[in-house]
Amino acid sequence: MTDILIIGGGPAGLTAAIYAARAGRSVTVCERETLGGQITQSHQVDNYPGLPRISGMELSDAFCAQAMDAGAEIAFASVESLACNPDGTFTAETDDEPITAKAVILATGARPRAMGIDNENALIGKGISYCALCDGAFFKGKDAVVVGGGNTAFSDALFLAKLCNRVTIVHRRDSFRAEQASVELAKNTENITLLTPYTPVALTEDGKLTGITVKNVNTGDIQTIPTDAVFVAFGRQPDCGLIAEYADFDEQGYASSGENCSTKTPGLFVAGDCRSKEVRQLTTATADGTIAATAACEYLERL
Repeated sequence: MTDILIIGGGPAGLTAAIYAARAGRSVTVCERETLGGQITQSHQVDNYPGLPRISGMELSDAFCAQAMDAGAEIAFASVESLACNPDGTFTAETDDEPITAKAVILATGARPRAMGIDNENALIGKGISYCALCDGAFFKGKDAVVVGGGNTAFSDALFLAKLCNRVTIVHRRDSFRAEQASVELAKNTENITLLTPYTPVALTEDGKLTGITVKNVNTGDIQTIPTDAVFVAFGRQPDCGLIAEYADFDEQGYASSGENCSTKTPGLFVAGDCRSKEVRQLTTATADGTIAATAACEYLERL
């Protein structure tokens, strides 16, 4: 039996582990892939206060080391299911062995929807990005392409237009899902070009991204756009399946919670990008981890 089981070893989960372990609680962090989560794919992180120009891997290593130094245990295992027991405890079935806990913090994050073309994963951090707010500054004065047609795509393009030399929005349909006001603003922004109806089919590179090849979905016309960056803006998919029957969710599938990251199930908390909120950044993930851990410790004190 552990006091707090944290599912997910990204910034939110590891921050929660640091706070809970420092509060004297036994803590187990379950991570099925890489400690640090998606931040490890960033070659340089410039938006974490006090640590400019640190690599994502260095930052995640520091998170992990601090959590372990505080006393948290790390379990490299995939949680297959989570059950709330009659006595209020939780049992997580993993691909290794079951883990029982008095409280659970879900910090599984949200995965960006990818383009699904060759070299995409290999070029993450080398021109491919899923967060304009995170990485846009690295391409100041350069050319960028935004793939998508919703609010996120247009928000990213308008943000990048203030930094980049030229921004091209590539969308597979002639119409856009974004709010009309954003579409009109983009159309009237001198350095933004709208390219429709095109879909990405290939990436060119020479160790880093040099261009994106797109195909007209109606005519089959192929063209390659030279670019320094491609920002993929198809949206994100929250990873909340483990708590499907224990929490409420918003329209996009993110877990709803109170200000203290609590769900409708006593003892179950959510933190980071899997939680319903307005802004999903590294700093908000660590803030969630702090809040969820503090709330979980307070919950255990009341038992």
